[in-house]
Amino acid sequence: MPGLTERQEGVGSVGEGLEALLRWVRPTFGYAVGARPALDIGYFANVVPVAPNLGIAISTDGVGTKLLLAQAVGRFDTVGIDCVAMNVNDVLCVGARPVALVDYIALEQATPALLDALGRGLARGCELAGVSCPGGELAQVREMLRGARPGSAVDLVGTAIGTVALDRVVAGEDVAAGDVLLGLESAGLHSNGFTLARRAIERAGLPLDAHVPELGCVLADELLRPTRIYVQSVLDVLDAGLPVRALAHVTGDGLFNLVRTVRPVGFDIERWPAPPPIFAFVQRLGQIADEEMYRAFNMGIGFALVVAPAGADEVRARLTRMGERVHVLGHATADPERTISLRPRGLVGRRGRFTRA
Repeated sequence: MPGLTERQEGVGSVGEGLEALLRWVRPTFGYAVGARPALDIGYFANVVPVAPNLGIAISTDGVGTKLLLAQAVGRFDTVGIDCVAMNVNDVLCVGARPVALVDYIALEQATPALLDALGRGLARGCELAGVSCPGGELAQVREMLRGARPGSAVDLVGTAIGTVALDRVVAGEDVAAGDVLLGLESAGLHSNGFTLARRAIERAGLPLDAHVPELGCVLADELLRPTRIYVQSVLDVLDAGLPVRALAHVTGDGLFNLVRTVRPVGFDIERWPAPPPIFAFVQRLGQIADEEMYRAFNMGIGFALVVAPAGADEVRARLTRMGERVHVLGHATADPERTISLRPRGLVGRRGRFTRA
């Protein structure tokens, strides 16, 4: 049986479709007089100037097909954390302090039990991130949604904003060869790669309520484990004024999030920690190649920092004091092709694709 890939499961490059959209969106930058966005579209978040040396960082994201698992088992109390995490972690990537998140909930049926569970997760996520949820939108669109069980369909999306001094925006503009790449551990799959993971589990015929010895828990519990929120730990480093050159939230597209920096650089990754067991479990069930795993999943590193060598030890020490498990992964390289050399796995990545070295 052939190994699974995201493209095979219908998750392909948006390519030409995205360009058709952006040809209309990019010109809007000029419509906001005095508030032209500071970055191009495609970074983790953008920054809009609103006052002298003050910008509002803004980003939007959803929980994705992880919600299908929540629907299948009838558990929605943690996906709100995922919604907050996916957005505040992205806002953090431009050096901003997240301050608020609004949500958009589309569903088949607005039951009190479902909305209570979603609200509980959103509140917990906001608590962890130190942000408020000042509003949102609730849409009952039964004709548009079909869930894993009748009446269970829901889509959950958020938009987060943060504040940042315009002269302290972090976007990888000054990353230099030799800068140190630090990685912070993830809790597991987080909120990406679930189309591939679900298909692997379905193909194996495993029930979601099965206890999996190698995971040490019920399968559904592992799959619904919330995305980690890195805000407090990373803000501690940023507030200290340490030489952070770039920040990356490792989500969809896996390790290729590292090379979204404004300055074109590559990375020589010399070490990679053993990923949590869920990754080997999914890889085995789906017979998924390493090349696909490191492109689609976070593989145990949920957030990364690129730091000038002189400040790397202090950054690492601060993050450790904040409770993070920090790994020195490698260093930046001068490379206009943005190559990722993942030495521990013998992989080389360029233009969104890994191949064997």
